[in-house]
Amino acid sequence: MDSLHSTRIYTPPMATAPASAKWSRTVAVPWTRLFSPSPATPPLLLLGRTCPAPACRRLYGMGSSSRPNAVVLGEAIAAEEVDLVVPSHDFSRDALVSSPEQYQQMYKRSIEDPAGFWSEIASQFDWKERWSPEVCSENIDVRKETVKIEWFKGGVTNICYNALDRNIEAGNGDKVALYWEGNEPGQDGQLTYAQLLEKVCQLASYLKHVGVGKGDAVVIYLPMLMELPIAMLACARIGAVHSVVFAGFSAESLSQRIIDCKPKVIISCNAVRRGAKVIHLKEIVDNALVESTKNGVPVDLRLIYENESAMDKETTKWQEGRDIWWQDIVPQFPTKCPVEWVDAEDPLFLLYTSGSTGKPKGVLHTTGGYMVYTATTFKYAFDYKPSDVYWCTADCGWITGHSYVTYGPLLNGATVLVFEGAPSYPDAGRCWDIVDKYKVTIFYTAPTLVRALMRDGDEYVTRYSRKSLRILGSVGEPINPSAWRWFYNVVGDSRCPISDTWWQTETGGFMITPIPGAWPQKPGSATFPFFGIEPVIVDEKGNELEGECSGYLCIKKSWPGAFRSLYGDHERYETTYFKPFAGYYFTGDGCSRDKDGYHWLTGRVDDVINVSGHRIGTAEVESALVSHPHCAEAAVVGVDHEVKGQSIYAFVTLVDGIPYSNEVRKSLILAVRSQIGAFAAPDKIHWAPGLPKTRSGKIMRRILRKIASRQLDELGDTSTLADPSVVDQLIEVSDR
Repeated sequence: MDSLHSTRIYTPPMATAPASAKWSRTVAVPWTRLFSPSPATPPLLLLGRTCPAPACRRLYGMGSSSRPNAVVLGEAIAAEEVDLVVPSHDFSRDALVSSPEQYQQMYKRSIEDPAGFWSEIASQFDWKERWSPEVCSENIDVRKETVKIEWFKGGVTNICYNALDRNIEAGNGDKVALYWEGNEPGQDGQLTYAQLLEKVCQLASYLKHVGVGKGDAVVIYLPMLMELPIAMLACARIGAVHSVVFAGFSAESLSQRIIDCKPKVIISCNAVRRGAKVIHLKEIVDNALVESTKNGVPVDLRLIYENESAMDKETTKWQEGRDIWWQDIVPQFPTKCPVEWVDAEDPLFLLYTSGSTGKPKGVLHTTGGYMVYTATTFKYAFDYKPSDVYWCTADCGWITGHSYVTYGPLLNGATVLVFEGAPSYPDAGRCWDIVDKYKVTIFYTAPTLVRALMRDGDEYVTRYSRKSLRILGSVGEPINPSAWRWFYNVVGDSRCPISDTWWQTETGGFMITPIPGAWPQKPGSATFPFFGIEPVIVDEKGNELEGECSGYLCIKKSWPGAFRSLYGDHERYETTYFKPFAGYYFTGDGCSRDKDGYHWLTGRVDDVINVSGHRIGTAEVESALVSHPHCAEAAVVGVDHEVKGQSIYAFVTLVDGIPYSNEVRKSLILAVRSQIGAFAAPDKIHWAPGLPKTRSGKIMRRILRKIASRQLDELGDTSTLADPSVVDQLIEVSDR
């Protein structure tokens, strides 16, 4: 029998427990269970300098009086006092990475022998020609020479072939590749891997027919129809460079991207219905091309898909000879299309992300390294099994949709759910209705959506079974501990680990992430680095900080999925990412590392407010506000203050049924004072019926700053918002 670990396991007072809660009473957990399914001597979670042995000993209560409150996955809810959620024996036993020891061995090799580690993984894919002996060639130190990153140079492959043909050749042609759920309940469809390949080949053949070839750009402005990943894969098959633009961007934003990448073809549809609202996408394309033509970039061909659930052909504005209906022409082309084999360093896609100068940055990802990295991160971070049904709620207009809706899952032969609609339409139970309908096992979404669903109430979740779920995931911003606990306790029934992933458009894939089954999780922490990633935390002078600390998050060496440049502006690439801290890739994010080596992302460093010399992360204040039982969601910005330099301005959405009042306002401020300190207390609480968000859930803080500063004539483009009317509501209630 295992000796019992002396860590105190939290047993809450039964008088305060809700009737539906699952509590562990007197729980004695063998200390070996806290980090290994094996009764052998537990390994230390040695991550080089990121988690020294003494810290790991503290984490597991060895030789320290400061010990964590822990619960075991599936045995009890993660109450506010719980510090750790420990993998159960059964979960770890079946996991791809089943212990800290296994992770440690793999991580150590990935750092000490990256060429061998990644070559071994890359060899599992199909290559027309193998890469050169120099697996990685890099310089990320601007003081030496031009920044350059290359992986698998000389290797010849094709990502579409690896995502589709390879899986079919392995006997998975009849496996469902894509499920599609439309905006309205009851609208659905599916494609097997064999059917998907035929659709991709037809579009690829058409694109070749109209003159699109290797290296040519194609802009894709589509909603979440199956035709969106089809278009991405068709471009990749013939070596064209796709640039997906989120089908919510305005004509002005779309025209900027068209002018920059100069596409041969634009692929779009006539309209999309989101919730009860119809958005006329073709009209936006037409207006964007008027502007791009004025700037010398006409596009003579527009392939338009008829999205008949939103608009029919007859009511679509049309120009013969220029506009082509997808359904009229693409099905006429052959269902087989030869692959264009490309070098590993040939471009795969451009994805534009917002820049501080106002001009979008065209992030350039290449083929081979991105393929290997996205496939590997998907596999391990979600503990992928061939029987899984995977749903990521992100749009393919963002990097998450590229890496973890299309490429990463399909490269693993996964079954992927694509959802066109709004997550709260027709009501807040839609997500869980979909989960039950398709027996979704892995659910990956944004903290903003988690908080919104949390606000709507548990009853929308608990009316559905959700028994199929086994892994949850979070992406896009740091998830505050209270939202993490709700996601874990209510959505996951306290039995699903949460892969709280940190990464960026620029990184291509996960950088710091839990690996389910490998180690205990802390609510709100991204935990430890993925294989091959060497994160460091530096101070303002670029000095690496050891142990428990806070500072700027940088990456020490390149990784296969790293972006290679900013399209047409390599100087900006170097200035933005490599000059702030020479010798490192600068993420732009702040990060804390606790005494146990766990990483806590604190948000963008440009989201730091300087109040009377105190540098305060907005995410930290937001987390304190959302921990209040009456607060459903919060967003914090800084505004100029004549004495303090800046003051803290908080937009707060209350839980349904809680009225605005001075008492609640004071209570919220007190919550921040008690959790962080008086210096972090908001000067202003602005009641918010809702927050301005993109469809992907990203809060548009630029708009909030303008409202807080009363610069209402400088709000800019609000067309990308899921609900633009929220802006007027916020202005209306600003003086309450």
